[in-house]
Amino acid sequence: MVKKIHIMVIDDENIVVTRLKASLEKYGYVVKVFTHSEQALQELSRHHFDMIVTDLKMPGVDGMEIFRYAHTHFPEIKIIIISGFATVETAKEAFKKGVYDFFVKPFRISQLRDIVNKAVEELQNKG
Repeated sequence: MVKKIHIMVIDDENIVVTRLKASLEKYGYVVKVFTHSEQALQELSRHHFDMIVTDLKMPGVDGMEIFRYAHTHFPEIKIIIISGFATVETAKEAFKKGVYDFFVKPFRISQLRDIVNKAVEELQNKG
């Protein structure tokens, strides 16, 4: 039996989480979305997720804080950061710290979905 993959999507723009949820659920993933990063962090402390797709710049807790918490407590989790305010330096720094991938907005949902599928394949090959 194949384990269901649980993905957390965090972005302060409702349209982003809505589109990503619909796209990822088509592949059978269990997707929980958050437009408030503080709520996402609380949920992360209570429930297991295999992957997180998070915006970088958000009010309250930003994407790198989400990354640090998740990476510290769940080192096997795959984290993808999306941002409309990215620089090459920001992306390089994120990769150095262990972010799985980094997307600059606007991006094609199909490209993100391909990376998610690749990350899931890696997770399943480990387990």
